[in-house]
Amino acid sequence: MGASPLVDTFGRRHRDLRISVTDRCNFRCTYCMPAEGMVWHPRDQLLTFEELTRVARVCVERFGFDSIRLTGGEPTVRARLPLLVGELAALGVDLAMTTNGSTLAAGAAELRAAGLGRINVSLDSLRPDRFAALTRRDELDAVLEGIRAAVAAGFDPVKVNVVVVRGQNDDELVDFARFGRDEGVTVRFIEFMPLDAEERWRQGAVVPSAEIVAAVDAVFPLERVGRGSEPAERHRYRDGRGEIGVIGSVTEPFCTSCDRVRLTADGQLRACLFATTETDLRAIVRDGGTDDDLAAAIATTVAGKWAGHGITQVDFTRPARSMSEIGG
Repeated sequence: MGASPLVDTFGRRHRDLRISVTDRCNFRCTYCMPAEGMVWHPRDQLLTFEELTRVARVCVERFGFDSIRLTGGEPTVRARLPLLVGELAALGVDLAMTTNGSTLAAGAAELRAAGLGRINVSLDSLRPDRFAALTRRDELDAVLEGIRAAVAAGFDPVKVNVVVVRGQNDDELVDFARFGRDEGVTVRFIEFMPLDAEERWRQGAVVPSAEIVAAVDAVFPLERVGRGSEPAERHRYRDGRGEIGVIGSVTEPFCTSCDRVRLTADGQLRACLFATTETDLRAIVRDGGTDDDLAAAIATTVAGKWAGHGITQVDFTRPARSMSEIGG
């Protein structure tokens, strides 16, 4: 059976699967998790590697998905992760991972050898004291070592994701741009979204993407490249020393071209990061469902996808799960 494009009611073709492999994390970033009191999913509720690979294979073979990204929590805290990487890489997709980078110094080469193609590292401050306050962990040196290990392992480009929050780290925009130029990595600035576990998000904390670009451009002149099918608006340095990306999820959402679905660590499929409903694929997999059953559930989920997330609308409803539970 050949692949049939998975298109929603707004004409968007879906081809990108985000897989959260765990809800656990070794950091406690303020915009993602509370400092204490997290209740983790019991391990028997997490999809096994075999189950994750089965869902991915259905997406690839039935619907022509060509991109998979592993997320968490922190994906590298899942035991034997390179085994899953190898199984997914065998599907012939563009395979990427988002990580906090703290374990990459020891693990980047093995992940690369297993078939991981691209890597994004989340890093929200280059200042040790601020990094420790934001993550509630004193691990900045480990993350920087991890970024360099990823570059040395051959990941190209290595991308560094920076969630920009007004009054918190928006004074480091130029520092991050300089870091990217010096280290040979692509920095992507991301607008703060209402997915924090402690629900402290407010519109005033969002630094608009246009403001971010202007701040960097004032020191390192930029020229716009565009976006294509990616969420990041790309801008390259006029002197040829790399580029930055800016993801304006709040002020310049890319919902009209969104091509992704998300699978949580406990097997729930979400058509949108901000969806308020989920489809239980774990039940289908564990109750004897066929690949046809899985494909039908995936198609139904995508058919119900909204036109946009509506963050700026007065009737916007935050998802019940935080970012760490959904998968970033």
